[in-house]
Formats: sequence, C-alpha cells, structure tokens
Amino acid sequence: MFGEVKIAPSILSADFMNLERDIHMLEEAGADFVHVDVMDGHFVPNLTIGVPLVSQLKKITDLPLDVHLMISNPLEQLDWYLSAGADIVTAHIEAFASDAEVREFIERVRDAGKKPALTLKPDCAIESLDAYIADLDMVLVMSVFPGFSGQSYIEGSEDRVAHVAHVASKENPLLLIEVDGGISASRTAGLVCAKGADVLVAGSGVFAAPNPKDAVHEIRQSGINAQK
Repeated sequence: MFGEVKIAPSILSADFMNLERDIHMLEEAGADFVHVDVMDGHFVPNLTIGVPLVSQLKKITDLPLDVHLMISNPLEQLDWYLSAGADIVTAHIEAFASDAEVREFIERVRDAGKKPALTLKPDCAIESLDAYIADLDMVLVMSVFPGFSGQSYIEGSEDRVAHVAHVASKENPLLLIEVDGGISASRTAGLVCAKGADVLVAGSGVFAAPNPKDAVHEIRQSGINAQK
C-alpha cells in the first residue's frame, strides 16, 4: 500500500543569507517537512547546522522539522535538539554502541512527544534496521553517502527501499519511508516511490532549480505517477 508522497526539502542547499525567505517559499510551494542536516565533522567529514539554527527555524515556520543527526554521540546531544524544536529525529544506527542505546534513543524521542527515525550509510546492511521498524515512525534510506549535498543517486538504492517496505508491511504499515540523495523529478523520485518510498528529500533538486516551487510540485508528481 502506497502512502501520500511528501516532500522534505533539505535546507543544506538553501541560501543561508536569505533563509527565512527560502523557508517561506517552501511553505508556499506546499512542502511537507523541512529537512535539517546536522553534521559534526566527525561522523561525517563536514560541519553544518547546530542547535541554535534549529531553534531559529522553529520560530519562523510551522512546517515539521525533520532533523537528521549525522553525529557520533546522538544520545548526548538528543535533548538539545528535542528542546530546540525537532519534530522528527533521525539517528544513524552505526552511531550507537549497542541495541540498548538504540532502544533508549527511540524511547526518549517518543517520551518527548516527537517521532523517532533511524537510518544508516549506504554501505551498511539495510537488514540492520529490521529489528526496530515496528517501533519507529520513519526509516531514512540514504541513496548517497552522508556529508555533502549535490551527490549522484547510488544505483540500486531502490532495492533497499523495497526491503524496508516489505518488512514494514508486516511490522508497521504506517511507517514512513524517506529517501535522501540524488532525488529528481526526471527519474529517481519515481524509481524509489515505485518501491514504497513516501517521503522525498531534495536539496539541490529544489533550491538549484530555475523555479524551486515548480520543482517541489514536479518531484511530488513524479513520485505519485510511479505509484499508479
């Protein structure tokens, strides 16, 4: 069963000198989430948005903040991002030392009234997430290696989406399946939605487009068409 296709533009590709303008543009375009990439320069080789900016984003938009923690110590920093206004919090399963830590992450996000999500790098076994799918609101399938925007889609990522969708059909039919990396209206949006994705992250695919508002619509429509 396919879900409604949602679009989560990544502000990593936005104009940070005009961020409020870009956020309001996303609202007008009908975006569903604002995707916020948090990188610590250790777990991934880049340093980006932190707690203060998440807090500011919460003040300027009512769109849910979809916060992807690409950090080495998610449990240590989790409360900061929950307090700052994250609505969906995604952590990497590789960043946890044990199953107990993963369970603690899920429980703490849930106890804060927010939505827990997990992800992993493209070279990690997607089956590593199977044991947690029943307890999550979302799984993020990375179709590029995390750390930089503008990368090309890794071919075969749609098979990882299909695996998550298969497990979710039995364990958690309401699970959202998000895909991040190289998503475009021309091909990849349809490719992953045909396999069960229903949340599409697009950074340069939106913000580098001649008309970003049109790009949001076109990416969504490409996904919808693939579900038919």
